Amino acid sequence: MSAVTTPAAPAQSLTRVFVLLKLALLRNGLRQSGGRTAAYIATIVFGAVFAAGAVLGFVLLRGRTDADTVAVLLTGVIALAWTVMPLFIPSGDETLDPSRLVMLPLRPQPLVRALLVASLVGVGPLFTLFLVSGAVLSVAQGAAATVFAVLAVPLVTVTCVALSRAVAAANIRLLTSRKGRDLALLSGLVIAVGMQLVNFGAQRLGQAGGLESLEPATAVVGWLPPAAAIGAVDAASQGSYAVAAARLLLTAGALAALVHWWRRSLVRLMVEPDGSTIGAAPDAGREKSAGAGRLGRLLPGGRTGAVMERSLRYIWRDPKTKAAWVTSLAVGLIVPLFNAFQGTGSIYFACFASAMLGIQMYNQFGQDTSAFWMVAQTISTAADAYAELRARALALLAVTLPYTALVTAVTAGVLGDWSQLPEALGVAFALLGAMLATGAVASASFPYSIPQDSGYKNVAPGQGGLAWISILGGMVTAAVLCAPVIAATVYLNVSDQESLLWLLFPVGAAYGALIAWAGLKAAAPRAARRLPEILAAVSKG
Repeated sequence: MSAVTTPAAPAQSLTRVFVLLKLALLRNGLRQSGGRTAAYIATIVFGAVFAAGAVLGFVLLRGRTDADTVAVLLTGVIALAWTVMPLFIPSGDETLDPSRLVMLPLRPQPLVRALLVASLVGVGPLFTLFLVSGAVLSVAQGAAATVFAVLAVPLVTVTCVALSRAVAAANIRLLTSRKGRDLALLSGLVIAVGMQLVNFGAQRLGQAGGLESLEPATAVVGWLPPAAAIGAVDAASQGSYAVAAARLLLTAGALAALVHWWRRSLVRLMVEPDGSTIGAAPDAGREKSAGAGRLGRLLPGGRTGAVMERSLRYIWRDPKTKAAWVTSLAVGLIVPLFNAFQGTGSIYFACFASAMLGIQMYNQFGQDTSAFWMVAQTISTAADAYAELRARALALLAVTLPYTALVTAVTAGVLGDWSQLPEALGVAFALLGAMLATGAVASASFPYSIPQDSGYKNVAPGQGGLAWISILGGMVTAAVLCAPVIAATVYLNVSDQESLLWLLFPVGAAYGALIAWAGLKAAAPRAARRLPEILAAVSKG
């Protein structure tokens, strides 16, 4: 009796498996929560509307002399975005981390091919495809240019994706380390600064006489892959077929080099040990301890000094706290300064620094996460809660008070209007005091947890409403509390009583101190009374 043999199932293509895996990751991710699904759909809708508008704009540019400038430079910006994206959003796509695949029996060449094809599945590559298609539509003229355009569109898209993957593979161990998370959490700072730079550049561009001033940059970027492929289409439209072929081949060569670099990074990742977590030398640790001791000697004694030092240590050591502070410090400076440099600013824009830094007072207990239980052991009365909140507020003031004064003074210097410095300082200090007051009350009334397992979640699931109520409600209340100082400033300016405007500085500072003291006094008994609820809320997730 012969044994019955079943035919072996045909082996699936590795590329097909990875594409199906990418689709499964997307599908399962959307099933996790309704909020994530809504955000993904909103991203698709917004991206589709923006892409449609961009394509329409490119179509309207067709035939204009400066169409090549817009098309080439925009492609360069897109490539730059794909380059830096893995440095700031390393966990935005689970397939970005090739270290998850090191234990699988996969050969590098098929793995690179499968990952590249799977990487083309998603909103980002589709959005890039539409933008690049619009770019070539604006410069393609004639049959030869159309042939180059058909080759350029997929070449640019694939090159952008390969560039992103190669950068991610080369830096994945940095991105998954502590320093890498610090870098990723500063993405908000880069976005904020970038928006101000774009705004400033647009203003200067309009003053410089239009897109003609960008022609030298276009000539350079037009030879840099993958923007060189768009330059190839433009060159073919002008009859320069040799230049067009050279630019297209340059982009294809860059793609081949990127794939080779990616492959070598994958091989190194799979065969070499991870040395990114090597500890610091003992001498360096002793130096850091000595620095921390010097900080402690500058602070007052007792509980106040201990709490202040703990808060300042959090600012320096905790990645999320550090990112929030660095972003607030930078944005609080660049908004008034950039507006002042453009000639459209006001010294009162310096109040933006007070608002950004004052936000750090909100959710004070949530910033401690589950470690708050140790702090809770030291709070049994309203006096204990008041001492805790007051010390935290003083730690914030140690940074925010001189920084607000510095930003206001620098803004006045850039504007050349020192006469308004006293009144602007008074309003800024009053706003800062109001933010400290409402932040203390919000911390006691609406605490929420800050997840530590993700660099991009600042609120635990189910607590989003608490966060919105805490921050937005507190900011509106702070604006209302500042109304007397704002009203006095407006009245003195409207009534031309300039000789009395200097009084706004001491009045605003005293008013801010009084409001902050009242807020701390109001929040202390509530925090002591709701200590179990606060502990449960900040420990969630």
